[in-house]
Amino acid sequence: MGHIVKTDAGSWRANWRDPSGRQRAKTFPTKRDASRFLAEVESTRNRGFYVDPHAGRVKLGDYLPTWLAGRSHEITTDARDRSILRTHVVPRWATVPLAKIDHSSVQAWVAELSARRSAATVRECYRLLSSILRSAVRDRVIAYNPAEGVRLPKRRRKDTDERTITREAFLHKLLPVIPDRYVALVAVAGGTGLRWGECVGLRWNAVDLAARQVHVVRVAVEVAGTVTGKPFPKSRAGRRVVPLPPFVVEALRHHQGTFAPGPAGEVFTNEVGGPPRRTLFRARVWRPSLVRAGLLGEVAQVAVDQFEATWRDDAGHEHTATFAKEQHAVHEVARRCSGGLRFHDLRHSYATWLVSDGVPVNDVQRVMGHERPSTTLDLYTHARLGFDPRLTDAFADFPLTPADESEPGETEEPSEEGS
Repeated sequence: MGHIVKTDAGSWRANWRDPSGRQRAKTFPTKRDASRFLAEVESTRNRGFYVDPHAGRVKLGDYLPTWLAGRSHEITTDARDRSILRTHVVPRWATVPLAKIDHSSVQAWVAELSARRSAATVRECYRLLSSILRSAVRDRVIAYNPAEGVRLPKRRRKDTDERTITREAFLHKLLPVIPDRYVALVAVAGGTGLRWGECVGLRWNAVDLAARQVHVVRVAVEVAGTVTGKPFPKSRAGRRVVPLPPFVVEALRHHQGTFAPGPAGEVFTNEVGGPPRRTLFRARVWRPSLVRAGLLGEVAQVAVDQFEATWRDDAGHEHTATFAKEQHAVHEVARRCSGGLRFHDLRHSYATWLVSDGVPVNDVQRVMGHERPSTTLDLYTHARLGFDPRLTDAFADFPLTPADESEPGETEEPSEEGS
């Protein structure tokens, strides 16, 4: 049990020993405050929840390496989290002592972030800060997590979440304008629903053209511009066998006979024989192809050696510019135009096509590599265009006015009782 002594300055010093036996002391203006503090210390020691009152002086930036050292995540997850920490969390909290972080300040930070960042980004920032504070609670640095109970912005579905492409547009508009080296890559994505990493990590020994099947057993991951292979997919369900449509088989056979495989037998390579990089593919291949397919902005020839590029920015404002070469106009639209189909939207479209055709959800779930069927329904299937005819026919025979209502221009004869 601790004891209290009066100091020469007239204050009261509470003395106690922590669980390790080390002598501790803290000064209070009144004896009552010191007594209350010692009672709380004794209670937390008996319950095993003792926290050193001085431990919270450590700043979040100084505690961060301890938290990072205890993490075990995929390299892509770790790279993403470090980027969020560096951009949003560290600038605000690095110099703040852990004990000085309170619920109100965290709530205010979330509100400030919400005013300029998407709900998804805000939630990720909060997740990391709360995880750091939760770890500090376990380490007995602070007594509780002040981030608990913070209100977060809701994630609202946007029109850009519904981007899909029809099979007809995919086969007859998009695929014909994809550069020859990457036609099979896009065909596989749209015809099997494979993710980007699963496509890039695909090797020829996992492709069975005779049986029209592809075995998803490994993926490629890209961090800071470096692509490496991983001998297992995203989840247990991600290890799967997916059937190949005839147009994909045809595209793969052409690709196999035209382009050399990668060093480890990779199906898809870039111009120098290495793995395709996502950001470069998007800028140099994917977005320009959308423009040429008429799916993003517009490029029109207005005179000899004169091409007009038209696009809309994020605010919806239309812009035009004239170029001497069509290629330059295409790349300007690809670079500046807002929105547009994403490569991952081919996966969305694939699942939507299957569900719209009546393929059972559990079968769609299996070829998509999802752990739960709810994921297939919630994330990757979107309402098909139009409605079942029975919906529009249900009220087709209902008139706007009651059947016994008088025709326009007619008047009712006065009744004999009213005359």
